[in-house]
Amino acid sequence: MRSPTVDFAHGTPYDEYVGTDVLHTLLRPRTDVPEEPAFLVTTQVMELYFGLIRAELRLAVRRLDEDDVTAATVVLRRVTRYLEVLNVAWSALGALTPPQFNAFRDSLGEGSGFQSAMYRHVEFLLGNKSEPLTRPHRGSPEHYRELLEALRAPSLYDAVLALLSRHGHPIPAETLARDRAEPYTPSPVVEAAWVRVYTEHGPGDELWELAETLTDMSERFSEWRYRHLMSVRRTMGAKIGTGGSSGAGWLERSMRREVFPELWSARTAM
Repeated sequence: MRSPTVDFAHGTPYDEYVGTDVLHTLLRPRTDVPEEPAFLVTTQVMELYFGLIRAELRLAVRRLDEDDVTAATVVLRRVTRYLEVLNVAWSALGALTPPQFNAFRDSLGEGSGFQSAMYRHVEFLLGNKSEPLTRPHRGSPEHYRELLEALRAPSLYDAVLALLSRHGHPIPAETLARDRAEPYTPSPVVEAAWVRVYTEHGPGDELWELAETLTDMSERFSEWRYRHLMSVRRTMGAKIGTGGSSGAGWLERSMRREVFPELWSARTAM
């Protein structure tokens, strides 16, 4: 049995590859409250996953544009797994009691997860478009420019509907040619297309597999929002959020903006 290599001229290859020295310097709590590091690390991990999800959703859009449905579905299944990890991450924050959170909450100042540019990218890619939500980033020109590009670009769902059209489903022309920066309006014709995908096909068909993967991903994303809401309610009740929003009330309204809406309404029509 071979022993692992233990002699290195400099840092270990693991530390160099992962960048552990940089990662651990990012843990900079602003108070001595023992619960603050858990809050900070969990938030940082979420940010890293948002960046990963953005990259994967962009890749899925490219694969759909190339008509490679199978490859796009594989990518979206990975995204579903990443969302599962994010959902578990809320357990660490949800365990904070109000006194524990309040002990370091003031150190956040006006900082709020609402201001995450990377999360906003994810929402835009999933089809939740809103120009006002780009405005907090006007003071960061690069972030603002990228968000405006994402706002105006086709979302993942736009790419899916274009794919359905190329596969012979009668997606309305006004849906395909709509202003991408505007919120999506559900269509009964799109709903009928999903009903047809489910009733005329089954497991193994690439459009059926895509539909089920999108539904899984939508469900995990809704769970993430719900876990966020419940974490806020447990730690701060109905207080105004640090970023100035109504806190839990804002999150409750956000949960009503469903992604891939016709995939859900089609189930009633089947």
